[in-house]
Amino acid sequence: MYPMQLRPATKDYSWGGDRLRNEFSIRSEDAVIAEAWMLSCNPAGASIIMNGPLAGMTLAEALFSEVEKTLGTNNVFSTFFPILIKLIDARSDLSIQVHPKNGYALENEGGFGKTEMWYVLDAQKDAYLYYGFSRAITRNEMKERIENKTITEVLNRVQVKKGDVFFIEAGTIHAIGAGILIAEIQQNSNSTYRVYDYDRTDADGKKRELHIRKALDVTNTAFVPEPVKAPEIAHLEGYSIARLASCKYFTVDLILLDSFADFYCGDPSFTSLLFIEGEGRIIFSNTDFGKDGIMDVSKGDSIFLPAGTGDYRIQGECRLLATVR
Repeated sequence: MYPMQLRPATKDYSWGGDRLRNEFSIRSEDAVIAEAWMLSCNPAGASIIMNGPLAGMTLAEALFSEVEKTLGTNNVFSTFFPILIKLIDARSDLSIQVHPKNGYALENEGGFGKTEMWYVLDAQKDAYLYYGFSRAITRNEMKERIENKTITEVLNRVQVKKGDVFFIEAGTIHAIGAGILIAEIQQNSNSTYRVYDYDRTDADGKKRELHIRKALDVTNTAFVPEPVKAPEIAHLEGYSIARLASCKYFTVDLILLDSFADFYCGDPSFTSLLFIEGEGRIIFSNTDFGKDGIMDVSKGDSIFLPAGTGDYRIQGECRLLATVR
């Protein structure tokens, strides 16, 4: 197995815009690109390999025969790809929603739960999102406020700006607001329980389904303080790095490259590199990877490094998110 450049699956949800196409060069036949699934083995939208002998295959197809070796020794669920990475362009507000934890999701949805993190790539002036409750409430009050459409009155409304980081543990009610561009790293799950969708209708005049009973089952109704995480940036020769999130499902670093930096992808885990600004190149110690071991990269590129890839150097002026399991 070798390092792979991936083409994302795209989603044309009604709240999406055109920034992923215009600014990240994401290709899609859809008029609207709400989400680009940059690293995905999810059956609802799998990434396609763009380079090498496996070009044209989905990442899931390519990993099938070598999944344990490719995902690494840290991967507890060796037959299941553990994470999903997205770019999200919220032209308008997303629904108020919540995701279940593993136990509930396995029992009710036949899959895993969804803990996630957001890194804000850009945000319009006065943009905001909802994160948890502004005070502790009872489940009865939550039910009543959903029914009378006042749930947003008790949600924690947070102003956002470029560079903000949010860790959304499963069970935390939340919603991305209009005018926000986000990179999302999450468990590989599509289990979402909508609580309120602003009474919007689709092209056929139908409202999207709500999942109120399940949402009441899984939502943490306690007050969650300090939703914005301020990462500490370590300045090193040629680059800076900041740990954005670390949990049992994923670890994410922001890398700010000024010239070059050396890294290593060993046996414990695969590595995902998502380039969010600038351009550069990856130089692999193993010259069999790419053309003479060199892979040119730019904003919007998603690169999958199988476990055991070894030493590599990134050159250029760029920003990227590096994710391991």
